[in-house]
Amino acid sequence: MSSESYPNSLFLTQKRIDLILDPEHPLCRDDVVWMLGYIKKKVADEDPSLMGLSQPRLLQNFLYFAEASMALIQRRHYCDQEADRLRLWLKQASHGLIQDRES
Repeated sequence: MSSESYPNSLFLTQKRIDLILDPEHPLCRDDVVWMLGYIKKKVADEDPSLMGLSQPRLLQNFLYFAEASMALIQRRHYCDQEADRLRLWLKQASHGLIQDRES
């Protein structure tokens, strides 16, 4: 991968995360699967941004990851309220890995 494509890849990844977490975006199953895969890869790669999180916060991340995963298993379609809850779980599961756009 060239050094020029790496920043572009990071930009596209952040753009997709922003879209998934946007309350105006109609959340779909593929979005949730992609986001869970992103989080899983960051954890498997031992992303340095996770090293600064406390053990209780890491446990919270895992709890929200599990909640979102179970929601995928249990449901086929989401109403707006469930989509909002899924977005919250995804945001909390990725705490420390993504830039918080609200701050």
